Amino acid sequence: MSGKETDMPDWSLRSNLLSIKGVPLLESIAMHWERVEAFQAVPGDLLIATYPKAGTTWTQEIVDLIMNDGKKEECMRAPTHIRMPFLEISTPNKIMSGFQLLQVMAPPRVIKTHLPIQLVPHSFWENRCKVIYVARNAKDTAVSYYHFSRMNQVQPDPGTWPEYLDKFMRGELPWGSWYDHVKGYWKEKEKKNMLYLFFEDMKEDPRREVLRIAGFLGRHVPVDTIDNIVQLTTFAAMKNNPMANYSTVPDSIFDRKASEFLRKGEVGDWQNHFSSQQSAVFDEHYRRVIADTPVPFRFLL
Repeated sequence: MSGKETDMPDWSLRSNLLSIKGVPLLESIAMHWERVEAFQAVPGDLLIATYPKAGTTWTQEIVDLIMNDGKKEECMRAPTHIRMPFLEISTPNKIMSGFQLLQVMAPPRVIKTHLPIQLVPHSFWENRCKVIYVARNAKDTAVSYYHFSRMNQVQPDPGTWPEYLDKFMRGELPWGSWYDHVKGYWKEKEKKNMLYLFFEDMKEDPRREVLRIAGFLGRHVPVDTIDNIVQLTTFAAMKNNPMANYSTVPDSIFDRKASEFLRKGEVGDWQNHFSSQQSAVFDEHYRRVIADTPVPFRFLL
């Protein structure tokens, strides 16, 4: 790279990370940070915020179905990333970035982000936009993010699982520290117009959580429609839905031989990846780092 801010990274290679206010972000995001930071949300915009691989796409699909009265055909109008753009992401040249999509989309908009709360554009808070935050337990997040990083050729090379787990614990991954992320939103949940959800609660009782989301959005949804939304957003249904499973993303970006985008969607899959020693080391680190903000996570159901 020449160092010019206008240069795009080489999409044939995995991305480097650049720091924005102490948070590591993909080079393609960091290079265009000014426009992300200056993004103008408007009243009525809805932000769905998560750390990567915490149930983002699942929540987006639930929200879209609620806002479209459970009509499946309405939510098949376009892939997820077109219906509900990814605010900060920049993609290969022939695909519009999230920012570009949002610029031509009529408000109110449903917007996705993985940004930690301190990097969310101020316009969302100034306009009292609603925010749905979804958090997933650290061990399952680490496993899911590892497999996603194996298949997503834009992510930095994840290395081996032990190497990746060390990076996760140190917060040296795109979008930074899981700990800072979940704690940051948790601390602000009463001050902001925010619904804080847990992936594990959604798996345990999806109907209850769909009702909570509908209530937060101010939507009265009939019982039969709620039941339909629950069925349309099961893992199996979404995995077979071409508008929700990211099958439209080219193989040059998502190497599906390495992993599927929608891989398992389970609680407790970490037990198939963590050795007993890794689990013990992780647990001690977790207790120490989460202690100042004891967010009530569950690692098993």
